[in-house]
Amino acid sequence: MSKEVLIPIANGSEDIETVTLIDVLRRAQANVTVASIGEELLVVAARGTKIIADVKISDCKMKEWDLIALPGGMPGAKNLSENSVLVELLKSQNEKGKLYAAICASPAIVLQPHGLLIEKNACCYPAFRENIPPEQLAPAHNRVVVDQNCITSLGPATAIEFALKLVELLFGKDLSDTIGKAMLC
Repeated sequence: MSKEVLIPIANGSEDIETVTLIDVLRRAQANVTVASIGEELLVVAARGTKIIADVKISDCKMKEWDLIALPGGMPGAKNLSENSVLVELLKSQNEKGKLYAAICASPAIVLQPHGLLIEKNACCYPAFRENIPPEQLAPAHNRVVVDQNCITSLGPATAIEFALKLVELLFGKDLSDTIGKAMLC
């Protein structure tokens, strides 16, 4: 059974994280929808990569998602955090106990300010650790943290590991291992 995955993106989203999430989840046969939070479908990532989203975030409001996964990057994470439609989708996802995930700056810049890390441990890009209360920070050596329905990761170098963990949570360890092995992980 296919899983519905939403990957919201914004101008300034981290290139590697965005493309890795899309690629690895599609390798798992997830039905991935890439949604621009801006007025245009064309998004320019933090390092200049141009990505054409499938839809605008406003088109995603009435759909149920098995996972919402946020890339990081700056100012992408800030742009994601300021989008009220995305914030409501994330809050609804959390209230329903469904999976949501963020990497790099997004745990600290998107999830934390909107109460999406309450009673959850998380990790993020080291420069943003100060934005998360110390009692909620996972030890610095943790590359991917799963706490209840929230998954977080450090940044570009952990993007494949993060995406494979999302595959594992959606489809099981066997498929995650198979995809990882094919990717030489």
